[in-house]
Amino acid sequence: MESDNRSTKLLIGLAVVLLVLFGRLFYVQILNQSYKTDADNNSMTREMIYPPRGVIYDRNGKLLVGNKICYDILVTPREVAEFDTLSLASVLDTTADFIRERMAYYHKYRTKIGWRTQTFLKMVSADTYMRFAEEQFLYPGFKAQVRSLREYPFNAGGNLLGYISEVSPEFLEDHPDYRAGDYYGRTGLEAARETDLRGSKGWHIYQRDSRGRQKAPYHDGDFDVEAVPGKDITTTIDAWLQQYGQRLMAGKKGSLVAIEPSTGEILTMVSSPGIDVDVLADFGRHYSKLSQNKHKPLYNRAVSASYPPGSVFKLVNGLVGLEDGVLKPWMQYPCYNGYVYTSSGRKLGCHTHRSPLNLEDAVMMSCNGYFCYVFKNILENPEYESTEEAFTHWREMVMSFGFGRKLGSDFPSELSGNVPSAAFYNRYYRKGHWRFQTVVSLSIGQGEILTTPLQIANLAAIMANRGYYYIPHVVKSSGDVEIDPKYSEKQYTMVDTTYFPVVVKGMWKAVNALGEGGTANVAYVPGLNICGKTGTAQNPHGKDNSVFICFAPMDNPKIAVAAYIENAGFGASWACPIASLLVEKYLRGEISEGRKDLERRVISTKLIR
Repeated sequence: MESDNRSTKLLIGLAVVLLVLFGRLFYVQILNQSYKTDADNNSMTREMIYPPRGVIYDRNGKLLVGNKICYDILVTPREVAEFDTLSLASVLDTTADFIRERMAYYHKYRTKIGWRTQTFLKMVSADTYMRFAEEQFLYPGFKAQVRSLREYPFNAGGNLLGYISEVSPEFLEDHPDYRAGDYYGRTGLEAARETDLRGSKGWHIYQRDSRGRQKAPYHDGDFDVEAVPGKDITTTIDAWLQQYGQRLMAGKKGSLVAIEPSTGEILTMVSSPGIDVDVLADFGRHYSKLSQNKHKPLYNRAVSASYPPGSVFKLVNGLVGLEDGVLKPWMQYPCYNGYVYTSSGRKLGCHTHRSPLNLEDAVMMSCNGYFCYVFKNILENPEYESTEEAFTHWREMVMSFGFGRKLGSDFPSELSGNVPSAAFYNRYYRKGHWRFQTVVSLSIGQGEILTTPLQIANLAAIMANRGYYYIPHVVKSSGDVEIDPKYSEKQYTMVDTTYFPVVVKGMWKAVNALGEGGTANVAYVPGLNICGKTGTAQNPHGKDNSVFICFAPMDNPKIAVAAYIENAGFGASWACPIASLLVEKYLRGEISEGRKDLERRVISTKLIR
């Protein structure tokens, strides 16, 4: 009896297994055609359809990056019959030797290649394509494929836009959804928005006969897939302002960044020397020369270079002092060509100006001595038990301004810069063996602190907004493209907004209080109420770097700018006029007659060779 039960269970189990197998077989063979499609791959050929890449516009709808048609010549080696090599070479505007070399390669690797189609020639001209189309029937196995190629109708933003290039074997290892011969955004916006711009490939499936020759569409095209064009991108960039900024920066090494303070939208991002858009469409041909250029035009200094901020950083130290209660706007400190910070007489120098000064005038005149006193009071604040504790608090305040960390921009390759930590000094000097005098250079934005030009421009936007910023970004929400909600959220510093007006007034006086010793009078434009702060950052590799930040107008600001020019001397020498000309151009549309000579001098002067 027990044996009969065991037999019955085995029969039931076998029946269940058979039912599952027959059900699966019915689904695969009858219901699901995709399995049949895969099984028939050896008797079919798939012809790829490349989608047009999404185009890129500026904030006003001006086309920055478009597409034009190009043609590739393809070959399926196993379909090739005997042909006249010299004749084909003439049709394709190439050499007979090239054709022989390629065909020899295909023959050598014929087993590996199989029935796969290969790219024979890339980006042939329209004339070559037309000649080939007329005589294609003479060359079985050869065919043309239409693709789109990037074109740049407006010369603005080469480094910003970036370039596309053919995928490499290394890239394919990490991106299995691409295949050899595909192109992808490698730098700039092309890389940052690759997912949107790329689109989706489609294909036509054709049957092959017993000899492997292509015949009719498979299943009347039911399994063909249409290509989906890439999404268009609208940037925050003002194309005309970008172009003007490039003219101002020609022959200089550095960056020029402009932000709309009320939105965080980047109006201009110039890295100089940079890439001219004329080379982007055929970048591979120019890459070697550009990569070997000693001035590194491929390097986007605006987001990927770290510099000491110099005297523009005095604004931050002044605000931290106000927030901590160790500084009052009316407090005056003396300065006799600098600040003596050791008993042996070591001195941090300063230019000659009247003394003593209050906060407004210290900002106006960019007094080094004044801000040494301020920083000393911050680090020796009796509310903290040690210099290390006070320094850690100071660092936290500074980082709330966006320094020492990535801002979170949507632009690739952004660096974080550096705000040194107490742990760093503990390692370098030993715990308890360093104090204000050890780090005095941080008073004026020197020493171990490093910032990017984008972060400095963001400081200008913070001053314009009196205490907050929107994360700088270069893409606007438009059409099917949405940006992260974080770009519309206010980012407040740890300094109360009530402390900003007095410092802003000092920035206004630096530009507009003519004859009172302001360091930025060259930026003065009647009626614009530009507020600015000069900086001169020491540079161990040559002349000092010239730095200037500004915003305008003083109330309801429309633009905030940072100019950082390497090896250019005082902030007032080059960064200040460059930034102020950009502001005037944006707000007025033209440069006033009284500043035309300044504009000509800036545009014509080359600081690098």
